[in-house]
Amino acid sequence: MISYIIRRLFAAVLLLLVVSMITFAIFYLVPRIAGAGPETLAARYVGRTASADTVHRMAQNLGFYDPIYVQYWNWLKDIFTGADYNLGTSIEHCARPCLGYSFIDNTPVWPDLVDRAPVTFSLAIGAAFLWVIFGVSIGVLSALRRGSVFDRAAMTVALAGVSLPIFFTGLIALAFVSYKLGIGAAGGSYTPFTQNPAEWAYDLLLPWITLAFLFSAQYARLTRAGMLETMGEDYIRTARAKGLKERRVVVKHGLRGALTPIITIFGLDIGLLLGGAILTEKTFSLNGLGKYVIDAIDKQDLPKILGATLLATFFIVLANLVVDLLYAVVDPRVRTR
Repeated sequence: MISYIIRRLFAAVLLLLVVSMITFAIFYLVPRIAGAGPETLAARYVGRTASADTVHRMAQNLGFYDPIYVQYWNWLKDIFTGADYNLGTSIEHCARPCLGYSFIDNTPVWPDLVDRAPVTFSLAIGAAFLWVIFGVSIGVLSALRRGSVFDRAAMTVALAGVSLPIFFTGLIALAFVSYKLGIGAAGGSYTPFTQNPAEWAYDLLLPWITLAFLFSAQYARLTRAGMLETMGEDYIRTARAKGLKERRVVVKHGLRGALTPIITIFGLDIGLLLGGAILTEKTFSLNGLGKYVIDAIDKQDLPKILGATLLATFFIVLANLVVDLLYAVVDPRVRTR
């Protein structure tokens, strides 16, 4: 088990390094291949209103005239050691971990990400709890009552949940549930958990339900398909023949065998949401990482976009690492492969 964990950790670090190279190439190498010069790249950092002299000086300070491999090494090193940026009139320090410096707002990117992250974490974790509980439970019941009225109704609702986009269901929920019925907080409301846990849950209840409705539909359909497959296996019939209780057969043998694809998709979903639930945060006006990226794109603030992309990549790789470790817990055969 220890050797398996070490292999997974090494693979995760290597994957982060490869993804950082790809991300850097997208933002720096591809524009140069397309014909963009150092001044063009620097203009994306300082904004469209900067003078030509300011853009040229910033291109020199940022090392855009250096070879691409030197730029990558300096960029990677700055993440761990920090960086100093010469703005001409002053020298601004970006403390480690330095994921970039916004020359438009004159602020480091990392503190902004840390400030926005609790909103996204609260949204993702609360919604994930709801969609896993309801999605898996409905999927198991639908599989055990295959062809019943409950099964047909649940899969119909699940199909609607998968089909309807979050910005549609979110606006409908705000209009009827929050504004008309007065249930749940209006959009843009967020209270930190440490300040008031009850108010924190009340503010996020409607976004949680809306987001969970979309994902629980997928999990219900996936769980149902997995349970229908595993409940027909020979070891299920053997367990029943031994006289085990039906609940033990369903939970320990049937559901455990169907968990592998559910864990896989859960790792991907939670990793993506931790990187920023863009549509949900935009719909409910939550100042999380997703809205942070949208605002950065509107202002063409490249350091913010790049920093948020790296953070989202980290969460996705971390989520996949956790999934790989959970595989070994759910299915012991994974450890010996």
